[in-house]
Amino acid sequence: MTDLKSLCAEIESAARMAGEFIKNESAVFNINSTETKGLNNFVTYVDKGSEKMLVEKLSLLVPEAGFIAEEGTSVKKGPKYNWVIDPLDGTTNFLHGVHPYAVSIGLMENDEIVAGVVHEAGGDETFTAWKNGGAWLNGDRINVSSTPKLSGSLAATGFPYNLFDRLDPYMGLLTYLVKNTHGLRRLGCASIDLAYVACGRFDLFFEYDLKLWDIAAGMLLVREAGGRFSDFSGNMVQLTGDETIASNSLIYKETLGVIGNYMKKKSK
Repeated sequence: MTDLKSLCAEIESAARMAGEFIKNESAVFNINSTETKGLNNFVTYVDKGSEKMLVEKLSLLVPEAGFIAEEGTSVKKGPKYNWVIDPLDGTTNFLHGVHPYAVSIGLMENDEIVAGVVHEAGGDETFTAWKNGGAWLNGDRINVSSTPKLSGSLAATGFPYNLFDRLDPYMGLLTYLVKNTHGLRRLGCASIDLAYVACGRFDLFFEYDLKLWDIAAGMLLVREAGGRFSDFSGNMVQLTGDETIASNSLIYKETLGVIGNYMKKKSK
């Protein structure tokens, strides 16, 4: 395999190609062609078409790699390398003509994400990171914010859409953050939320019930930009998206304490 920096340039090309397809389809898309995978969980021919393009392109870059892809276009599993793909993150936004929505691609070596790209399909922003190589936006180095206190932060979250068993403590947490931060934002696209933490636009992001393809590239972006990424208990390894906290390093401990206080799972 080529070096990660060079590989990321090829991943960016693949992401932009898929992003251009998504952008073109947004002009003619009919919401009535939407399929439903579950409660408030939608898929379109655009998701599937984007993923097919990505699988074909990425298969050429690392032939031995398998895929962990949201729409299951490929079920090949690699012994060492696997691509983790969300071909259209923010499908609900896309359905309604709302930005942002994005292409998210991560390359996993064993259990570690070593390269990642998030491309905002409606705009001209491509976020890139590789292991020990820093995080970048359109070729410029990015870093997390330097906000020192939760009280001075701009927080982002994603609302539960089909798993409501933790909704009451989540709403309590939102109430606390509304009163004790500069404000809350909800974009509806986790990969972009994480990219915005990486470049300092958001100071923190949290959500539960995400999937690996939602967080893979964004997790590396945040860490390579100098931030922290964990679940609600502070665990930082083998994360799946079930619980996600991302923030700058200065407010991480405070953020973890607040979120853990409200969202800690009860023992069964």
